[in-house]
Amino acid sequence: MGTVISLLNHKGGVGKTTSAINIGAGMAELGKKVLLIDLDPQANLTISLGIPRQKYTIYEALRGEGELTPYQHKPNMDIITSSLDLSGAEMELINEAGREFILRELLTQVIDDYDFVFIDCPPSLGLLTLNALTSSRWVLIPLQTEFLAVQGLAKIKQVIDKVRFRLNKQLDIGGVIATMYDSRRVLNRDVVETIHKHFGEKVFKTYIRENVALAEAPAQRKDIFDYSPKCSGAVDYMDLCKEILGRVG
Repeated sequence: MGTVISLLNHKGGVGKTTSAINIGAGMAELGKKVLLIDLDPQANLTISLGIPRQKYTIYEALRGEGELTPYQHKPNMDIITSSLDLSGAEMELINEAGREFILRELLTQVIDDYDFVFIDCPPSLGLLTLNALTSSRWVLIPLQTEFLAVQGLAKIKQVIDKVRFRLNKQLDIGGVIATMYDSRRVLNRDVVETIHKHFGEKVFKTYIRENVALAEAPAQRKDIFDYSPKCSGAVDYMDLCKEILGRVG
């Protein structure tokens, strides 16, 4: 049975989708069978990989209009795509019985086919994110090493603790990923120090350095390993994947 991991941060622009794509791609490079689920109504993961609009996306599955239908993006890496239709899902599902567990039930159809399932959560703490957390064993928190990025840490921890207490006893923080890091900047170093005070050993030793190739890859509809396999971004995400395997694998 595969391990389900959510990537969560209710602040946008912290490298969450970039991390979801490149952790998934890195695990695939390491020979793991990976499923990525784009649970964001903005469909940034789907768009970044250049996947055309599918007949059955995560929206249709959540609505009960179809099963989870993985799209084979490349060897060892499948995608459950998203679409803008997902933006209405929270309102449409609000009266569904057991609405917090819909995704967990859907995952029983495919979980045995994968080593890892990574869920790219929306930048909010609503019903979609709740479904992701209820389905997951671990949460990874990508965190931009800027001042404003650390302001919501207490809220994230509070939400995870509530879900663990009420809905998913197994849920735990697998680690915090420092992204867009530049060791030359005093602010970046100070923010990393603050993150360590909040999370201690939960912070991954691998920091994702600021790297232009990570921003360019989505424009070419590629992950970093297909776009620029020798750049610092690819090196950092491969090191991070190995660290994740050592911690939660």
